[in-house]
Amino acid sequence: MKRIVFVLSLFILFACKSDDEKLDDNPYLTSPLVNLNLNLNLPQYDPLKYAGNSIVITQQGIKGIVIYNENNSIYHAFEISDPNHIPNDCSRMEINGIEATCPCETDDNKYLITTGQNITDPSRYPMQRYRAERVGNNVRVTN
Repeated sequence: MKRIVFVLSLFILFACKSDDEKLDDNPYLTSPLVNLNLNLNLPQYDPLKYAGNSIVITQQGIKGIVIYNENNSIYHAFEISDPNHIPNDCSRMEINGIEATCPCETDDNKYLITTGQNITDPSRYPMQRYRAERVGNNVRVTN
């Protein structure tokens, strides 16, 4: 009887899928090492002091990272390479307000930088999220 319970437990454990499965199964993007510490006292990061503002960092990630200040305690960070095709010359998304738009002529992908959700077609891959947290006067972005 213990053996049956054990086998059933293993089956249930491996049969369950995480909520991040769609992101984990994305065949187009890798998970590059990201480790940023943005000091809000520096002028280049000043917009992140104010809710509703964002900045783009191009030195890390695949094509860069957008960091958005929701309310001075919640920050969002996403990869700006369009998650619905292989990174190429046109896959670096453009940020306008809270939307990220892919400039490739062959698609019309548009995403919210507050959630990463594709607003053109919610069934498509969402933007790749990085961890972002405010610690004192710094915003740390990692994966």
